[in-house]
Amino acid sequence: MNIHEYQAKDILQRFGVPVPRGEVASTPAEARAAAEKLGGQVVVKAQVHAGGRGKAGGVKLASNPDEAEKYAAGMLGTQLVTHQTGPQGVPVRKVLIAEATDIADELYLSIIVDGDLGVPVVIASTEGGVEIEVVAEKTPEKLFRVAGDPLLGLSPYHARDIAAALKVPASAQRATAALISNLYRVFVENDCSLVEINPLVITKSGDVIALDAKINLEDDALFRHKDLASLHDPEQEDELELRAHEADLAYVKLDGGRVGCMVNGAGLAMATMDITKWAGADPANFLDIGGSADEKRIEEAFKIIVSDKDVEIILVNLFAGIARADVVAQGIVNAAKETDAKLPMVVAMRGTNADEGRRILNESGLDISAAPDLAGAAEVLRDRLAGMKGGSR
Repeated sequence: MNIHEYQAKDILQRFGVPVPRGEVASTPAEARAAAEKLGGQVVVKAQVHAGGRGKAGGVKLASNPDEAEKYAAGMLGTQLVTHQTGPQGVPVRKVLIAEATDIADELYLSIIVDGDLGVPVVIASTEGGVEIEVVAEKTPEKLFRVAGDPLLGLSPYHARDIAAALKVPASAQRATAALISNLYRVFVENDCSLVEINPLVITKSGDVIALDAKINLEDDALFRHKDLASLHDPEQEDELELRAHEADLAYVKLDGGRVGCMVNGAGLAMATMDITKWAGADPANFLDIGGSADEKRIEEAFKIIVSDKDVEIILVNLFAGIARADVVAQGIVNAAKETDAKLPMVVAMRGTNADEGRRILNESGLDISAAPDLAGAAEVLRDRLAGMKGGSR
């Protein structure tokens, strides 16, 4: 789960990580009042779940309250489009008014889980204010990594090593090491999947401050953090992904695809997406209905797929176990009739009640091409796509 910058900074403050003073505003008048309170010269920052705000006009330096009010008025109520949002953008409902900072140096600091090691890893770089992907590609030698211990956490000497690698002034070494240790506590104690400060700044007066903050929380651990679960902002999510979340479906919209995929099992879904590419097309989504989906969830899954205007054909790949093939088939038929969907489908069903599932689909009157397995489905999909001239809606 993503949260806003101002929410992330609230969490950091609770753990002793210094951040600039700031206030959240929902109206231009509130932005002006906040700027007056913070001394006049402030930064106005659109609060959205996306990176690249600065390049998209979502971060403005205001020299006085009048400018802060003007910039807030230009952001609030708009759709901010960045390289991470797609052309539709995301709505700006709030702005963060933060005091301006005299920056002497910009650094980078983050913590993620290393999938190979299975532990949190601190990543640091002297190249703050730059997208970390660019640093990794062009100057990988400027990345410094330290793995934490699952039981012992991040040792104090590791925090001091990271501070040294960041080349902070001697006067700021102790404060930087303390900040790194506290940031590690933020990550572990809140079950985060990402904590990122970019940039971490050294001010001209020698203070160390988290100028920006991004925190992603692990969805599966939110039952342990009821207070954090309340930070969820559904307006920042893709409409179809939000519908899928509410239906307990694993769904991710993919840009540029034309093949809607319905699969049970994450591994099978990945294989289905691969076979779709092999067939010469791009998948429009990742959708895992799960191993125990009932008819109602199947119906909602199908409705979500057909609601995607990019989808021209649907590929159903089912290895039935607990989720029986006849239940899935009936859910598809019910949803297709309710939505009056005319999209062609390629269906591969194996496992529990597969024969009955195929019978239900064959007798439904829907445009369905059956396949014995995934390889066969790829061949059928390729032939169907070759014969399609534009959409089938």
